[in-house]
Amino acid sequence: MSIESWLQLGALLVLLGVSVPLFGTYMARVFGGGRAPGDRVFLPVERLIYRLCGIDPEREQRWNIYALSVLAFSVISVLFVYLVERLQGNLPFNPTGVSSIDPALAFNTAVSFATNTNWQNYAGESTMSHLTQMVALTVQNFASAGVGLVVAVALIRGLVRRRVGTLGNFWADLIRGIIRVLLPIALIGAVVMVSQGVVDNTHGFTQATTIEGHKQQVPGGPVASQEAIKELGNNGGGPYNANSMHPFENPNPITDLLQLYLILVLPFSLAWTFGVMAKDKKQGLAVLGAMVLLFLATTVLTMVLQTGSNPKLTAAGVNQTTTSTQSGGSTEGTETRFGAAGCGLFASSTTHTSTGAVNCSHDSLLPLAGMMPLTNIMLGEVSPGGLGAGLYGMLIFALLSVFIAGLMVGRTPEYLGKKIQAAEMKLVVVYLLAVPLVILAFAGASVVMTTPSHSILNPGPHGLSEVVYAFTSQANNNGSAFAGLTGNTNWFNTTGGLSMLVGRYVLMITALAIAGSLVRKQTVPASAGTFPTNSGMFTGLLASVVVVVVGLTYLPVLALGPIVEHLKL
Repeated sequence: MSIESWLQLGALLVLLGVSVPLFGTYMARVFGGGRAPGDRVFLPVERLIYRLCGIDPEREQRWNIYALSVLAFSVISVLFVYLVERLQGNLPFNPTGVSSIDPALAFNTAVSFATNTNWQNYAGESTMSHLTQMVALTVQNFASAGVGLVVAVALIRGLVRRRVGTLGNFWADLIRGIIRVLLPIALIGAVVMVSQGVVDNTHGFTQATTIEGHKQQVPGGPVASQEAIKELGNNGGGPYNANSMHPFENPNPITDLLQLYLILVLPFSLAWTFGVMAKDKKQGLAVLGAMVLLFLATTVLTMVLQTGSNPKLTAAGVNQTTTSTQSGGSTEGTETRFGAAGCGLFASSTTHTSTGAVNCSHDSLLPLAGMMPLTNIMLGEVSPGGLGAGLYGMLIFALLSVFIAGLMVGRTPEYLGKKIQAAEMKLVVVYLLAVPLVILAFAGASVVMTTPSHSILNPGPHGLSEVVYAFTSQANNNGSAFAGLTGNTNWFNTTGGLSMLVGRYVLMITALAIAGSLVRKQTVPASAGTFPTNSGMFTGLLASVVVVVVGLTYLPVLALGPIVEHLKL
């Protein structure tokens, strides 16, 4: 791997290292109650929205009411997006003249964007009108990201509050999260992207003549405004079919670095927010350390593996080394603007989060390099994970870790001074098993059933990887995909939509139930036998538990897919 590739990774880490404490502290003040930065600007806007919607921000909710609010908002979101898609052929701002979406695809897309997955069984520039992109999809990029953010905040409150019974007000939290966190950062990001050449207009297709004299249709659309929140909110669904490989979405290395930064900054910052709200920054640093450890391990592996050589091409006499005249590595499906290492960095970053955006073809990655993004998603996207979802996923792994530590020393496990008992551990088990059950069941059925198996265009281990990746991506609300699978069918649209619903709402409700159980408990003072959860030892234990749980669950299917494919090379 070249020095330039290491410098790119280093620059990203420096930017995150500077930003995480700032954003983390800011979000803790936004959701911590009392005065917060920007009150003069934001409070009047919030009060107007509260008045128009009939919201009493001081009226807090128990976990079940908070969960019902999440579900009610999400149902309305799905229905709204579905209706806009079904009617878009008769609505304005449709310069390309696209028709309305068929029911199965409209259902899949509506669920996809409402669950923060952004799985796309369509080509955006030829399927969605500008109105659908702006009013339905971009709005959901803000809304679904905001929902994940506030559920994580609710779990933090459940851990740090004592015997109060409530977790906050979902509606007030959502409004504050969107207005104070997502909108300002996305606005700045969009302006920077426009300055670098990212398209943002209401044009349809413009006919251009190429150097060879051929005619080409060049798409326009509201791209930069969607691109910023697509990355910041860990959504991933782009307005163009090629996503962040498209030069109108991601023109140069500056926009590429900006997109990587936007993808990672808030999920990592939430671990800092946890430490501030817990009034013990070391607790947040322990969780953040586990996230960083897992992120760096597979990110460096992906970059190194992808900049390696394909043995079959080496045997054919192809020079794949990195030199001053070629980027080196495996370059099939890779944008020359970013190179093989840049492809690996982007692929790892988007799959460690629930973003799903791509600046290269994941299906073209070398088998072991392609296994890394798949493994990242299988980890539950907790390093740092999707906005909010990553933190509450990692905190649930933290509860499992202290339970295991408690069994080892013969004590009732505690986390932040609260005893972790049978009620919480049953919910933790539900959280950890729900998604793997959906993935393996639907993937297995797709491989053995006649009609779904016809959608698998590549036989053998790579075809299995494509199917498993599809359901893993959807159930974990990621949205990226391997190619080679015809996903726009009734079977895959329906089962994919169900996978997204389970991966989003079963886990959210379980996390809120855990928060509701913990918020009623009184803390107990630490003693000599208390396992410390704010140390480097706990960071190592937490990262190890994540790897072991995921390995026990998915290693067989990884062995049959990418590992066998690698051995066949």
